[in-house]
Amino acid sequence: MNLGLWFLCLIVPLGFGLWAQHKVKSTFSRYSEVPEDTGLTGAQVARQILDANDLQSVTIHSVPGYMTDHYDPRTRSVHLSEPVYGAATVSSTAVAAHEVGHAIQHAQAYAPMKLRSALWPVTAFASSTWTFLLLFGFILGLLQLVLVAVILYAAVVLFQIVTLPVEFDASRRAGVQLRTLGIANPEESQGVSRVLRGAAMTYVAGALAALSQLFYFLMLFLGNRQ
Repeated sequence: MNLGLWFLCLIVPLGFGLWAQHKVKSTFSRYSEVPEDTGLTGAQVARQILDANDLQSVTIHSVPGYMTDHYDPRTRSVHLSEPVYGAATVSSTAVAAHEVGHAIQHAQAYAPMKLRSALWPVTAFASSTWTFLLLFGFILGLLQLVLVAVILYAAVVLFQIVTLPVEFDASRRAGVQLRTLGIANPEESQGVSRVLRGAAMTYVAGALAALSQLFYFLMLFLGNRQ
């Protein structure tokens, strides 16, 4: 039973996660070869959407790495990876618009984003400590320590679940902005949607894996209490 539970809760979600990562990378690579008709780079797309939404104060920066794009609410800045910042492709357009979607959420005080920001300090602490507490708890036979670790991990899981509506809404806003401003034509909009759906699957896979792992740890805890 334990082997079956381990396979169901850990191996199956891991496989799904690996598939999702492969899917987003392959989709991004595919549409990185498709030029954007307007000739706008990712940075220019981001700037145009920001300005159209009266967010001139939000800055745009290039960051090293691959798929390291993010929005930083602390500094009100959009950070685009090198393959997105300077490229004029369907993929760069999709990713840039998505990150600006987060900036628009921030400006409009989107509730799930506010909740995620409020959860972040607790999540950061929990992420750095729950593994050690769980390990030492099982090694030393201290079930109280194991329970604390599981509770901390539950906070991490909650953060990942709250992240889902934030990411899906940012993608929705990206699509609306690109269509409204005439940046993406109907054919390009299909490619944008595929890129954003692929990225969304990685968040879904991460949340499912975290939930499955939390369930597995709870079963281990309850099993050791008997």
